[in-house]
Amino acid sequence: MAVKRIGLTGGIGSGKSTVASLLVAEGAVLVDTDAIARRIAQPGGMAMPAIEAAFGASVIAPNGGLDRAAMRQIVFADAGAKARLEAILHPLIGTETQRQAAAAGDDAVVVFDVPLLVESGRWRALVDRVLVVDAREDTQLQRVVARSGWEPEAVRAVIAQQAPRKARRAAADAVIYNESLTLAELGTEVRGLWKLWAAATTR
Repeated sequence: MAVKRIGLTGGIGSGKSTVASLLVAEGAVLVDTDAIARRIAQPGGMAMPAIEAAFGASVIAPNGGLDRAAMRQIVFADAGAKARLEAILHPLIGTETQRQAAAAGDDAVVVFDVPLLVESGRWRALVDRVLVVDAREDTQLQRVVARSGWEPEAVRAVIAQQAPRKARRAAADAVIYNESLTLAELGTEVRGLWKLWAAATTR
């Protein structure tokens, strides 16, 4: 079967974004749902009026965009708040995701970078293959603290809200265990999968 749609997921700090970049280097078209979510919550973003109406001025940064730190505190403490935020964001993200995929054209291999692919429950039917980037939780923690300066407790809270590693691996057609790989080794893994899944469709 021709592989035209690849769902890419992994926990925070797993190396998923690096794998996405490597797939783009091989010829994939990337649709990054996190990037879409960030853009619609920037100053003037289409999600901002509904977010302010739902959560008030306390989650609005001085520049008019979403105060992500304030929102994280709210949704980590209140599952209902998380559901309300997702009800605002997910339809908008879905519409833009579909638009970008359609714009890529029928011949493109599209990689959908979806952090919550397993949690959403709907993506399995929308893609031909699921690729999971996996790493131990302590490694995820170290990477995120090093790159972002977050407190470890904040990283643990994010990990706790994401699907367990076992559930992600169970949903995968392929897993890249990105625990001690160099960038060159990671690239070799990605190129191998690209040749197996997608290269034949892009000739």
